[in-house]
Amino acid sequence: MSETVKSIHEFDFSLICEYFAGLERQGPGSPEVTARALSFVGPLPRDARIADLGCGTGGQTRTLARLAPGTLVGLDLFPLFIDLFNAKAAVEGLQERVQGVVGSMAELPFEKGSLDLIWSEGAIYNIGFKRGLNEWRDYLKPGGYLAVSESSWFTRERPDEIRRFWEEEYPAIDTVPNQLALLHEAGYVPVAAFILPETCWAEHFFAPQAAAQKAFLAKHAGNPAAEELVANMRREARLYDAYHAYYGYTFFIGKKV
Repeated sequence: MSETVKSIHEFDFSLICEYFAGLERQGPGSPEVTARALSFVGPLPRDARIADLGCGTGGQTRTLARLAPGTLVGLDLFPLFIDLFNAKAAVEGLQERVQGVVGSMAELPFEKGSLDLIWSEGAIYNIGFKRGLNEWRDYLKPGGYLAVSESSWFTRERPDEIRRFWEEEYPAIDTVPNQLALLHEAGYVPVAAFILPETCWAEHFFAPQAAAQKAFLAKHAGNPAAEELVANMRREARLYDAYHAYYGYTFFIGKKV
């Protein structure tokens, strides 16, 4: 029997926000991967201006703040994420350098040519990889850096089940060589690209959701939308476990020409 699970895009934003709010990360990644990507950037000036677009609750932003100089602004569409972002930054004593703001990555609240580094982990898909590369470039200083992680196909051929899943979720997914070409065409020197290890998905993204799902379902007992959302996330975990040889996330680092 085939699964009849909805696409993530069909769920109410507030329900999605509540589900992910209790997680340290809202997408695949790890502090080690954040640090590795940052190692290809710079050197940054002491007064660097950094923007983390689609920051979620700021797990990776706080890692950046511990490793990079300057000030960091995290931007996300969900007010609850930003409230948690700012609260966590304060707990870690980072509030003087790190600020979360509510906003859209399609309409950035920064002056053009003002940023030393634009960061985005697992979020550029919201605007589209090609569009994000081109539009965000205007906000970087000459020689500024862009560092983003994006879903990628690793093979030219892939099984029908996972192909259909991505056609529903994000049809713009592409191969790494094609994505590197888009980075170059958008006016960046490709500095580095590396595939996120499987632990970023299994241990840092899917595993923490098990406890969160139990609490979420208990709170929303009898709510079909909540049950479908959890089913959707469990399906995504099952698909990754079965087909991770065919796809994953790639971190791309580019320098503005």
